[in-house]
Amino acid sequence: MRFLVDAHLPRGLCALLARQGHDAAHTLDLPDQNATKDGIINQVSLTEQRVVVSKDMDFFYSHLLHGRPWKLLLVKTGNISTRDLRALFERNLPAIETALQQYTLVEIDRSAVMTVL
Repeated sequence: MRFLVDAHLPRGLCALLARQGHDAAHTLDLPDQNATKDGIINQVSLTEQRVVVSKDMDFFYSHLLHGRPWKLLLVKTGNISTRDLRALFERNLPAIETALQQYTLVEIDRSAVMTVL
């Protein structure tokens, strides 16, 4: 699976995903880095078939209304330490992978992985 991790999440999430065999990039890897506009992130997602991983609700609305990004993993944890976020992803990655194979919009919070679309 290919991921694009948004600016509001740590770059270390890419390393965690890569260790599990995924292709993961961070907005810091893009030409405009963390200043990359949502429209560009959506275009990269569509062109490269990457799942956008973000806390930004703008992506949620864009996905619902316009089908962009290609797929979205919305992180709804509120403020969370990097360590706790990493543990949350490690614990739930199999469920995330399964959900993203069938759905285009998946949410994760501190207690569950939920499929939306």
